[in-house]
Amino acid sequence: MGFESLLPSHEPPSCWTVAFLLNTMRKIARPPTSDRIKTLNIHRRSTTHETNRSTAVERALLVCVHWRRDGWDPASSLAELAQLAETAGLQVVGAVTQHLPHPHPRHYVGPGKLAEIAALRRELDFSVLLADDELSPAQLRHLEDALQVKVLDRTALILDIFARRAQTREGRLQVELAQLEYRLPRLTRMWTHLSRQAVGGVGLRGPGETQLEIDRRRARERIAWIRRQLEDVRRHRERYRQRRRQERLPVVSLVGYTNAGKSTLLNALTGASVLAEDKLFATLDPTTRRLALPDGQIALLTDTVGFIHKLPTSLVAAFRATLEEILDAHLLLHVVDVTHPKAAEQAATVRRVLRELGADGYPTITVLNKIDLLTPDVDPEQLAQELGLPPNALLVSAVTGQGLDALRQRIAATLREITTPVSVRLRIPYRETNLLALIEERGTIAERRYSANDIIVDARVPVALLPRLDRYVVPRLRTHETP
Repeated sequence: MGFESLLPSHEPPSCWTVAFLLNTMRKIARPPTSDRIKTLNIHRRSTTHETNRSTAVERALLVCVHWRRDGWDPASSLAELAQLAETAGLQVVGAVTQHLPHPHPRHYVGPGKLAEIAALRRELDFSVLLADDELSPAQLRHLEDALQVKVLDRTALILDIFARRAQTREGRLQVELAQLEYRLPRLTRMWTHLSRQAVGGVGLRGPGETQLEIDRRRARERIAWIRRQLEDVRRHRERYRQRRRQERLPVVSLVGYTNAGKSTLLNALTGASVLAEDKLFATLDPTTRRLALPDGQIALLTDTVGFIHKLPTSLVAAFRATLEEILDAHLLLHVVDVTHPKAAEQAATVRRVLRELGADGYPTITVLNKIDLLTPDVDPEQLAQELGLPPNALLVSAVTGQGLDALRQRIAATLREITTPVSVRLRIPYRETNLLALIEERGTIAERRYSANDIIVDARVPVALLPRLDRYVVPRLRTHETP
C-alpha cells in the first residue's frame, strides 16, 4: 500500500488509526529497494522516549504541496518529514498532500484543501500543522489565523532538532544564528503585545518604540554579536588548519546524507568512539581522527554534519565555519545508504550542497554503506548504475567491517595520485592574495610576476588543490612531475 492511500482524497475526510498510519510511514521510510534486500527492522524509537521535556506530546498533521520536480515524490518526502517530526518529539496523527504548480501564496495549500484540513482538526484533534516546505511569514500568519493551531514548517523543525543536538559552544552559536535569522521576519506572530509602546520616563515621552521594534533591534544586535563570535571561531579553525597543513598530512572528509552511517564508518576506519546512532542529525560538530593506511601513509579523517533534502539555506550559511572543513580536504568520501529507497535522490542532494559550497570538483570516492542488509548476490556495478552513481563505487559495511580493507586501499591509492605535483600558471587578483599562502603551504612557487590587476604565478601544486585554483589557471598544458 502506498503512502498516498493514507492521504485524504477529495471526498469528505474520514478518520484512520494513528498506529496504522505510523507503521506504514515507517515501512515507506526504509522499504526494500528490491527483493535483494533483507527484511529490516525499521522501527525508529520516538525521541519522546529519549527526552523528558514534557509529558504532553503534541499531535501533528503533516501537509505537503507537491510542486518541485527534484525526483522526490510526496510519499517519500512526507515519510522523511514524519521521521523529523518523531525526532523532534511530535506525534504524527495524519498527512495531507496536494499537487499544485506552486504553493498557494496565502495559505500554502488551496482554499478547498484548507477547508479539508480544518475538518480534520476536529476529527484528529491535532495541535500542530507541519508543512513540508519553508513558509513565508504571510503564509504562516494566514494558516494560524485560519486553523487556530501552531504552524511549523520544515525549516523550523530542522532548526529545533539542531538546537537539541548541538553540544559545543560553536554548534550552539551556529544554531542560534540560524534560528534568529529565520525568526526575525516572523516576529509579528510570536507576541501578543506588539502594539504596546515601550514605557518612557520624564522627558522621554513621545511616539517611542513599539515592542516589536525593540524585539527586532535586540534580535539584530544578537545576530551581529554571534557573527563576530563565529568569525573568531572561523579564524581559530583556520589557524588549526594551517598547523595541520604544515604537518603535510592529507585530509579526507566524510560527506553524505544524514543517517547514512558516516560516524559509524569513522569509528570503523580509525578505531574511534564517536557517537553514532540510528537517528537524524546525531552528529553536528566536526570530528577529526588519524587514519592509518596500508602503504604507511597517515591521513586525517573528518566527519561533518549530514545533509538533508530541502536543507535550509540559513543553516548552510550559519554552519560555514564547520562546513569549511570540507573545503580543506584533499579527498571526499561520499557515503550513501545503499538500502534507502531514495538513495539516488539523497546522493543528488549531497552533490547539490557540495556544489553550493564550491566543493563539487573535489576528488571523491563514493562509498555504498550498509551492504550487510543486502543479499550476497548483489552486483555492485549494476546497483551503482541503477542508483545513478559512479560504477567504481565501493560497497562496505561499517558495522561488520566488510569492504573496509578495499576502501583503505582505494583511499591510499587516490591520495598518492592526487598528491602528485602539477605545474600550473595562475593569474591571481590582488584581493585573493591569501591563496599565495595556501599554495606555499601545499606546494611550491617557482616564479611570480606583478601586473596592474593581478599576480602571475608559476607553481607546482598537488592535484587535490586544483579545484580551489581552477578559476585562476591560465590555460596551458599541465604536466605531472615525477615524484
